[in-house]
Amino acid sequence: METHDEASRNSKEEVAIVLDYLPNGYPFEQKPGQRAQPMVQALGKEHLSILELVPKRDMFFQPQEEIYIGEGKRDKVHHVVGKISMDRLTPTATTALEEVLHTIVKKNEQRFLKFFNIAQPLTTRMHSLELLPGFGKKHMWQLIEARDKDQFKTFADLRERVHLMPDPEKAVVKRILLELEGNEKHKLFVKG
Repeated sequence: METHDEASRNSKEEVAIVLDYLPNGYPFEQKPGQRAQPMVQALGKEHLSILELVPKRDMFFQPQEEIYIGEGKRDKVHHVVGKISMDRLTPTATTALEEVLHTIVKKNEQRFLKFFNIAQPLTTRMHSLELLPGFGKKHMWQLIEARDKDQFKTFADLRERVHLMPDPEKAVVKRILLELEGNEKHKLFVKG
């Protein structure tokens, strides 16, 4: 059984992907005479949280660079400020976010494919598969029927066996973006 400390530790991000690096901090939030604090906007790789990070002195960050932000010794990050909402992202970070999400979904296909293989109804009238953009009852029933015969091995396998279905990778990315906007009642992919 997991203790409270283990659960808390497991809910924290270990690695983040840089969305934007602001070496001079946020341009519109500086007070007269105040020195700007450098800031990094990043996406947590595991829980898909949008984070604000304070870099260590004299560090530089590349777009989409993976950086360690866990509890151990951090090479480039001084501390994690916390989670931020999508509306706090810079235009550069907003543009990078979708591309980073596509990369994460592609590189972790089995992690996201698992959702299609185990998704269950939320209520008697709504199935969690229907929360994916472009998925309706018809796709849901075709998908359930196909997975009952054999679990899906890849996204290509899923597309081949469920006809006229929206691209599952794109649907997952769109759903993650909706969850990050913070207006979704049910979270399928974003934790916390």
